[in-house]
Amino acid sequence: MITSETYSILKSYKKEQPKFPCLRVTSTVERDKDYFLSNFLTESHQDQLDFVWEKNQKTKASITFAISKTGEAISLPQAPFGGFWIYEDLSSASLETFILAIVEELIQRGIHSISLVQSPKPYNPQFDLINYLLFRNGFEQAKVICHHFFLGKKKIKKFVQKESPRNQKKTTNSSLKVSHSSISNLGFLKDIRSWNTLRGYEVTFDENRIVQQVSSHPERYFLIAIIHNEEAIGYSLAVKLTSDSLYYFLSGINPKSPIKNAGELMLNELFLLAVEQKVNFIDLGSSDLEEGANHSLMFFKSRFSNDTCNKITWSKKI
Repeated sequence: MITSETYSILKSYKKEQPKFPCLRVTSTVERDKDYFLSNFLTESHQDQLDFVWEKNQKTKASITFAISKTGEAISLPQAPFGGFWIYEDLSSASLETFILAIVEELIQRGIHSISLVQSPKPYNPQFDLINYLLFRNGFEQAKVICHHFFLGKKKIKKFVQKESPRNQKKTTNSSLKVSHSSISNLGFLKDIRSWNTLRGYEVTFDENRIVQQVSSHPERYFLIAIIHNEEAIGYSLAVKLTSDSLYYFLSGINPKSPIKNAGELMLNELFLLAVEQKVNFIDLGSSDLEEGANHSLMFFKSRFSNDTCNKITWSKKI
């Protein structure tokens, strides 16, 4: 059901586009975005398009869809999430009109289904409004995943100031070295894959795609390493998905290592990196198992987080 205010904006959108918000569709490669992963194409999709909501030539909101040969629009495959990005607060009517305009445009392009993974709230303050309007316009929740976050630049700094002395003592007493750096060699990916396989974990990351992304945006990727007696026993890959965030992406610890608190040391180094990069929040990712919630991992992450937010996958047949 469309409200009278939304109907008015939709009518204006169709008749007086220069004056009111209008939809512009463009190739992904033509736009530079802070969420840089949305600029990377996938081999399994024939096209990737940006749907931009504009007023007076100023972008108010956008969403990127990969288009498959079978008529599916997905936002976004092979990425932590896609969904709507809001650059200025929108009224509910304007945002709903944007959703309706996208659906109408996709129908005209012969698309029969839409799927989008909406980023958690720290990435998008209008998260709740977006999810409400998707639900009201016939989208169905296909999946819900919980992410742990540590929010607040000052709070991150205070956490580091409190924990650093204790962690330095731990590493000194156990011949450990924990460090972070930019990435010059991607050989660590093979170690992460091998260690996780030995632990019985499902390993799904695409090494070639990571190589491509690191090569294209080296300033967004960081390697955290744990060295014990001059031998690497753990690695993690941190990514600035946006300029004000740090995402804990991949990690692996040698199961044969005698060090019991390697995961804790790795996350403490992540916080040091976050302070150095002056980000507003840290995203520790999800903690799901195929059969349900991974409660032990969620408990561990709760020690390094001050909030949890959901990442929701929405779908709609059109």
